[in-house]
Amino acid sequence: MNSLLLLRRLVEQRQFELLHEACSPSATQHPAEYVLWALACAHLGDAQAAQQALSVLDVSALDLDARVDLAAVQLLLGDTNAAQALLTDALIDAPEHALLLARLAACHLQRQEPEAARRLYERSLALQPRILVFEHLLHLYLQDADLACAERTLAEAEVFWTHEQVHWPEAQAAWHGQQLRSLRLDLWLATEGFAAVDSWLDAQQTVLAEEPWCDLLGGYALRLAERGRHAQAEDALRRGLRHYPAQQGLLQKLAQLATLQGRTSQAMALLRRALRLASQGKLPTLALLLELAGIATHSHPVLAREMALQAIDEAQALQPGKDIDAAQITHWLAQAQSALAGVDAQEQHYAEAEARYLAVLKDHPQLLAALQGLGSLYMQLGRIDDAVALFEQVKALDPVRGHAALINARRFPDDDATLQRLEMVARRPSAEGPVQPGLLLQLAAAWEKRKDYAKAFALADEANAASRTLLHYDARAHRQRCARIRHAFSHDLYKHRRGTGNDSTLPVFVLGMPRSGTTLIEQILAGHSQIHGAGELGVMPSVIAGLERWERHVGSGRHYPDCVDDLSAKVVAGITANVLKELQEYAPEALHVVDKLPHNFENIGLIKLLFPNARIISVRRDPRDIAISNYFTDYAAKHGGMGFAYDLGWIGEQLADHNLLMQHWSQVFPGEILEVRYEDVLADPEREARRMLDYVGVAWEPQVLNFSELQRPVKTASVWQVRQPLYTTSMAKWARYETYLALLIHGTNARIEWQPITDMVALPVPGLLETGVAFYREEKLDDAEYHFKQLLHHLPEHAAATFMLGLIYLRKGHVSEGITLMLKAHEQCPWNGQWRDDLVRAYELSGEPEKAAALKPKKPNGVHVSVPDPAQEMDGEFAW
Repeated sequence: MNSLLLLRRLVEQRQFELLHEACSPSATQHPAEYVLWALACAHLGDAQAAQQALSVLDVSALDLDARVDLAAVQLLLGDTNAAQALLTDALIDAPEHALLLARLAACHLQRQEPEAARRLYERSLALQPRILVFEHLLHLYLQDADLACAERTLAEAEVFWTHEQVHWPEAQAAWHGQQLRSLRLDLWLATEGFAAVDSWLDAQQTVLAEEPWCDLLGGYALRLAERGRHAQAEDALRRGLRHYPAQQGLLQKLAQLATLQGRTSQAMALLRRALRLASQGKLPTLALLLELAGIATHSHPVLAREMALQAIDEAQALQPGKDIDAAQITHWLAQAQSALAGVDAQEQHYAEAEARYLAVLKDHPQLLAALQGLGSLYMQLGRIDDAVALFEQVKALDPVRGHAALINARRFPDDDATLQRLEMVARRPSAEGPVQPGLLLQLAAAWEKRKDYAKAFALADEANAASRTLLHYDARAHRQRCARIRHAFSHDLYKHRRGTGNDSTLPVFVLGMPRSGTTLIEQILAGHSQIHGAGELGVMPSVIAGLERWERHVGSGRHYPDCVDDLSAKVVAGITANVLKELQEYAPEALHVVDKLPHNFENIGLIKLLFPNARIISVRRDPRDIAISNYFTDYAAKHGGMGFAYDLGWIGEQLADHNLLMQHWSQVFPGEILEVRYEDVLADPEREARRMLDYVGVAWEPQVLNFSELQRPVKTASVWQVRQPLYTTSMAKWARYETYLALLIHGTNARIEWQPITDMVALPVPGLLETGVAFYREEKLDDAEYHFKQLLHHLPEHAAATFMLGLIYLRKGHVSEGITLMLKAHEQCPWNGQWRDDLVRAYELSGEPEKAAALKPKKPNGVHVSVPDPAQEMDGEFAW
């Protein structure tokens, strides 16, 4: 029987591969060894072999220890009832059997009975110390916030392990040592002993190798994030990177925290750094490539495609060997193909995305990423039943993800037990924080469907409170921005810019507060044979980003919307030509293309400056319904323009800002914007549809009323609603939550105040810079000087005007004055290589070679770096 003692030692040390080999079934095998072989199979994932072994066992022939082992097998196979019954019977004969007590405690844990488990673990530990029992008991003490017992038990465990670990294999000893260190972190965090943790981690860094210390630090950062201390978690990771700047794991964790807080660019930069370091160290990069592709898909699809293709190449280049088998390689390849399919879908290559997903699922029918990705694609395409079928498959593999996807498709669980289990998961701490806000909001929708409105609002309120800790929305800054927009786009601007815009009627803008009904209106319009609904486009935000980029390039010190007074007819022609080209690519034969980005209500002034004849439909809805709908929605752009939706007070202020902006636009463009009320569309859809089509300028077509049957992709939060016939249940939805709306009402009705706009300069004419550059190139230096000085009179810190004036002075022989101006501009815009090179030549001409040499950038081998000349943009031909 000594051999059984050794085999059970392998169980305790979790060496199941060795146990499986040592207990290989044979005709002369002892029944107890057969049980241990089944236990090894169960631990190694071969449930079928373990089950087969149990089916031929004669339980009556097993001794007490073998029955205790058998119960462990039953527990692993999910048969808690059988395991508990077996152990309870055995307890009568052996009430002091330490391992029996520990395994019976595990049964109670499975049944969510922590008090009973705690008592049994305590009895087991008193009889015979085991490191796993120490760890389980410590988790229970921490869970119960019994910190005194936890501190005492952890001290005992550390002393025990100091002597015990020398008898364990190195890998297992290291694992348990890390577990005890992690429990030490948990105990200090429970008392918010951050100073003690910092000091202890510094001490651990001197005794642990790089990998275990970085793992410990990463675990600490995760625990901080679980408590909502994301800034502190980032600080811990950065402290680790100061010690080990090439530590890939810390970079990944820092990227994950940045992603959670909406800092996508930072996350991508961190992952690209990790990729460079991994490549330099000839380490695998596949996981990093896939992670970067996933983060970049929505905001940087070009980069995401590049990363997915690289991941495919790397997976295809792998060869099966000792550390990796063919099945793992094909799994990684399938994940990479799924990532690429996600990029296809994002770029609206829907047929290619579907084909790629289907090809992956043919060989990997249980790959969650492909099942969920294809389901989401089908939702966009209006194939709701196909999507639901896929989400049901997801639910079978991962109940939480599956139910979440089904709730998004408005297929709700029909029993309280499922909702309660999902709520328990939603309250499980993760990197997001103490709760998972997205899942809580989905549960809020489920309880609303069951008409338990108090429960629904409580969940939504809790979810939004948790999300706000990760948001950086500034309601005051938004209000000030709206004030600047109203100031910039005044009557006077259009009075002095007559004839500047493009006369095209191709663009149609449907806009309004998010959740006001813009998707419904677009769907009605898109049913017309001459109108194409393109969805929420980034056309106007891209134009604004281009203006900002140009102002940075020339160093004007201005931002949008201040800079719109500098848009000349030539520049506007270039911008509008590119916008129309983009719109026409969506539907070359259409007379009108609809952009339904809701927040374009902030951009109406720019739209009318660029396209005076563009049709603009403003969708209005009961603001209380808008508020509740937003408060119950988890937006993908929560860290972008939708941050306001997570606080009822912020929503109220945004509604007030929207209302004031629309009043301003109606005064600047009287009679030019069509207002449509969502409630009126529900009450009389044909009348409202005729009004809209008449406003757009197309003939009536009755099929526009069959909008729910229209086959076109929809990517917004209203994806399932537009596939339904009109219904009125969304009207006056706010009344269900009337008692909770005090913050909303205050935010909406409070006095709208902003700082006076005193710093916005009004240029007398647009294009002073580009006109001056044109004169300079024609050698008309006096005319050029006049224009640059005129611009500097209004904008004294304008770097490009300063530099060009310096060039003119240089050409006129005023070398010292010219260099002074050029140097000032260069210091304002040090990234402008052409300006630097011109300044270098000016110093050389003035006999100051040492200053010229100091400015020249050097390659490591001393070769001068040539920077491309960006001055081509100075002629006003913007590269939008």
